[in-house]
Amino acid sequence: MLRRLLLTTAVSATAALSTVPSATAGTPSDAPGVFPVPVASPAGPAPALPAGPSSLFPAGASSLSAAAYGVALPALMPPPARPEDSADRLTVTVHDVGGGADGTFELACHPAGGSHPHAAEACDRLDRMTTWGKDTFAPVPPDTLCTMQYGGPATAHVTGTWAGRPVDARYDRSNGCEISRWNALEPLLPGARP
Repeated sequence: MLRRLLLTTAVSATAALSTVPSATAGTPSDAPGVFPVPVASPAGPAPALPAGPSSLFPAGASSLSAAAYGVALPALMPPPARPEDSADRLTVTVHDVGGGADGTFELACHPAGGSHPHAAEACDRLDRMTTWGKDTFAPVPPDTLCTMQYGGPATAHVTGTWAGRPVDARYDRSNGCEISRWNALEPLLPGARP
């Protein structure tokens, strides 16, 4: 009974892993839409498993079936193909701030650059605000009690990538919480003008 269970599990795993990208760089996969992922094993190539009654894998199963358990599965998410895909880059669009601060600005960090008027200061501020496990651009939680004050008609939209995560955040100055959230990101977002 145990042997039948092991054999059934091995055959099921082999069938499921046939859709996993191969563990050897450049080896094509038979699954449609699946592309090979370059993976290096610290132990080197996996040894071929003997086929036969004592083997966990059926005859004809490649060593990829066994190696995939420890090598291919963690590599399902390949690294960015282009260096600019992993960079900290943001687009900041600001409306109704006044004082000539309205517009769309590009911000690149590490190193600081782009069309943002205060790129170095904005990058420094974001670096200080970034904490592992917390979203720097998180909205105000819906159950938060906020003062009913109005900070003006200014709005902002920030998109891009920060700390390896996609960003799509909107800002306004409609109440005390939103004003504080905006002010926390100065100089990424411009200071409000009366």
